[in-house]
Amino acid sequence: MSWKPEVDEIARRRERALEMGGKEAVAKHRNRGRLNVRERVAALVDRDSFRERGQIAGRSSEEDGSDYEPTNVVLGTARIADRPIVVCGDDFTIRGGAYSQAGIKKSLHAEELAIKRRLPLVRLLEGGGASIAGTTGAARGRSGYDWTAPSMLNVLTLETMRAVPVVCAALGPVAGFPAGRLVASHLSIMTRDTSQVLTGGPAVVAHAMKEELTKEQLGSAAIHGRNGMVDNVAESEDDAFRQARQFLSYLPSHAGEAAPCFDVGDRPNRRAEGLLELVPRERRRAYKMRKLIERVVDERSFFEIGRLWGRSQITGLARMDGHSVGILANDCHYDGGSMTADGAAKIRRFVELCDLFHIPIVSFVDEPGFAIGLAAERAGTIRAGMNAMFAVLESSVPWFACVIRRSYGVAQGIHLGPGATVVAWPSAMSGALPVDSGVALAFRKEIETAEDPEATRAKLEEEMAKAQSIMPRSEELGVHDVIDPRDTRPVICDWVHEIQTALAQHVRAGPPRYSIRP
Repeated sequence: MSWKPEVDEIARRRERALEMGGKEAVAKHRNRGRLNVRERVAALVDRDSFRERGQIAGRSSEEDGSDYEPTNVVLGTARIADRPIVVCGDDFTIRGGAYSQAGIKKSLHAEELAIKRRLPLVRLLEGGGASIAGTTGAARGRSGYDWTAPSMLNVLTLETMRAVPVVCAALGPVAGFPAGRLVASHLSIMTRDTSQVLTGGPAVVAHAMKEELTKEQLGSAAIHGRNGMVDNVAESEDDAFRQARQFLSYLPSHAGEAAPCFDVGDRPNRRAEGLLELVPRERRRAYKMRKLIERVVDERSFFEIGRLWGRSQITGLARMDGHSVGILANDCHYDGGSMTADGAAKIRRFVELCDLFHIPIVSFVDEPGFAIGLAAERAGTIRAGMNAMFAVLESSVPWFACVIRRSYGVAQGIHLGPGATVVAWPSAMSGALPVDSGVALAFRKEIETAEDPEATRAKLEEEMAKAQSIMPRSEELGVHDVIDPRDTRPVICDWVHEIQTALAQHVRAGPPRYSIRP
């Protein structure tokens, strides 16, 4: 007796699964300016590399399966730049992305597969998670909710974050548990005009809070890109996929191996002539730190993380002679480059990322100290700053710090990891307080009683600036070297090669006991 009827039914269900929510639902989704889940997977991964799992998972109530509906989660393995990954996407065209029981199982299986295979996980999110009716098909009046489930779900998410790189992209409205999944990642991305991330949607907010707001007003990329809930904002879905691919290129496939190294064709001994004039002699004038970064790292290799929030601090990944490095720097165009609460939170998270995946950190320091004033106090800046400080002190990857201009107060320690190699430019200055505020505080009476207070203040500031300059520090080996700014790239490239044995030891020691905190 042939098994052809069963094989035909499998083929019918596979064909139905490829139709997703049906032609009308798919067309409606496209008219909203969004790709469907299968188009998204194809756009993200290498051509013809996707191998789907659980394609015919779904539900039906008729014995012959005539009313079969596929689940709204697409799961499988694929390749990005010929490196294997696990990819899991939500299908909004089926019940608005609200998970069925099979959908939850597939979503969990994505994490189990990533852990067992030791492969990066990419989630393409769009939907509202569970519904009020529950996910077990229970009758009205019984939600079927399992109080033990959240613990098990979250433990699996935590274990995934400890083991492999996780990238999540919000590509439409995302609420409830998927919103939690979005931020429980090493890189979270939102599309600018087509995604919203919500704890509760407009109907829930209107009922509970009596506030009439749209999804965009509640949770747009303009909100979450600036409050730090997501790392990056993408201009389009294609841009989100590009960012995901680039981010993964700097990281190992799992926390038990070193990051890959690529020949990018940029000379390690290349000097950057323009750096000699980058920092103004006038201490109060700003300059472009990103220009410095881009001239020092391998050409076109800098990938910034969190540009729109914690803006006084710059964090990102780059390459030095093909090797992955984490980049930490100050941006004096925002809050004078001072350490704000948001900036400290961004640094803490970034340092944990680098430590987990064995990425050495290069810090370009122009730190005037912790932010001050009423807004800074209300934000709890010191607590956030010490949180970042402890993350730095607990890190065990190699650190390289180049002091560009200012290095003041307690906050400067956040830029100098344990055992850091520290070099400085001739423009570097350091001390307990910046020159102008230090003089104003220490010599207040002398300035007030002087015949010419302004001239006295200027003279004292000049004397203090000389005392805080780099030359006295270098004489006492307070810095490992003072370098020509044009030699910054060659010096750092040499350091990157010197630390490879230490990095190999870091990998052998295994990942830290903690994962990156969302």
